[in-house]
Amino acid sequence: MFNKLIKAIKGSARQPSSTQSPNQKNNASKDQSSAQPRHDKRAKTASSSTTSATSPANTSSKAKKTRTTSQNRTDRLAQEMAQPWSLAEFDVPVVEGKTRFHDLGLPDSVMRGIHKLGFQYCTPIQAESLPAALQGRDTIGQAQTGTGKSAAFLLTILNRLLTQVPDERFASEPRALVIAPTRELAMQIGKDAEGLARYTGLTVCTVVGGMDYEQQRQQLRNEVIDILVATPGRLIDFMRSQDVYLDQVEVLVLDEADRMLDMGFIPDVRRIVRATLPKGERQTLLYSATFNYDVRILIDQWTVNPLQVVIEPEQVTTDRVTQKLYLVAETDKFDLLLKTLEEEKPERCIIFANRRDLTRNLCEQLNKQGHISVLLSGEVNQQKRIRTLERFRDGHVTIMVATDVAGRGIHVDGVSHVFNYTLPEDPEDYVHRIGRTGRADAKGVSISFISEDDAFALPDLEKYLGTKLELTQP
Repeated sequence: MFNKLIKAIKGSARQPSSTQSPNQKNNASKDQSSAQPRHDKRAKTASSSTTSATSPANTSSKAKKTRTTSQNRTDRLAQEMAQPWSLAEFDVPVVEGKTRFHDLGLPDSVMRGIHKLGFQYCTPIQAESLPAALQGRDTIGQAQTGTGKSAAFLLTILNRLLTQVPDERFASEPRALVIAPTRELAMQIGKDAEGLARYTGLTVCTVVGGMDYEQQRQQLRNEVIDILVATPGRLIDFMRSQDVYLDQVEVLVLDEADRMLDMGFIPDVRRIVRATLPKGERQTLLYSATFNYDVRILIDQWTVNPLQVVIEPEQVTTDRVTQKLYLVAETDKFDLLLKTLEEEKPERCIIFANRRDLTRNLCEQLNKQGHISVLLSGEVNQQKRIRTLERFRDGHVTIMVATDVAGRGIHVDGVSHVFNYTLPEDPEDYVHRIGRTGRADAKGVSISFISEDDAFALPDLEKYLGTKLELTQP
């Protein structure tokens, strides 16, 4: 009786009993009325903030529009899920040498999401890593950019969360955590996760810097989050304010760990990893295009007997991308860019440059010349960057000028051309840049302008690529 009284005072509410199916339980977990924060103080804060947010005096027309859009989206999904669907509708023929998603024993709700996205066969990194990862083994996956690494760890997460359901859930306690080094990559992973989890009832939350802090905070505090995708800095902020607890994380994913090391995030990542369950009690997945020596030391600290999968391409750069390198004086680059745009007539292109000021000037000059272009760089605020990417993805604009913030993790279909207005200092960034085109078996073109300044980077680039690059006069 005393224990019941204490629970009543603290307001601790459990999720539906384990007699429900995984999908039913996860759908129930999305009901905010049963998503109880961990402590009294936080329960009171959540209650009062919810009341304030929904009062007429504090509700703006923009907020109403956002809720209406969200509700419409929810209604459409509910109607779609109400439609009967069976695995028989997802017919994929057996092909020798290819692994079908059917062959992995994934839950039907996940298979329906795969079917909706149009996937049929696993990529090499997926085919080699998923069988062990789905069994709960720590996995290290190395493969070229654009080869489906994100889907590999997301499918592992979805399978785990749907087949191993805890008896109780609380707000602020995600079961799976994905850490990514950049906002753009985290947003892309979050979007991919929502697509694959569309019919599972699992909740995905993405927290990154530059976005509405309070909105992210309220979602963490008031909802039962299944999958949390985050950048290290913003996640540390929420850990400090006790808006998120990581001691229930069953699957930890570190995406592009080498990039996080280069960007100085490893101290933050160490702190995040220490806040999760100990290795051996959680599953740890690391996927990246490269793993340097320092990252491999961390792998030994964070994993237990991991399966290591390395997919080595025959060439560092793909055969689907035609590479052109033009010798040009620095002062003549812009005129050559205009001429090349006129001749190549790209359906959609990204123009890369090394510095923010250079990308800004390029975008302004292109617009003055009658081209409709948009800018994506670190100096553009996050909300505008998201709108820029969406406009580019939707085809409203066909030219995007960017720094290497768009070099990794940005998946945009239909990019026919990539321009290197300046060569990157790091050869790996060259590979990531041109990997934005020639995706999904499509053909692409990479055009690089080599001035006297860029020539210094050529020897290291050729050594990294393992081939001699042919320079031509435009």
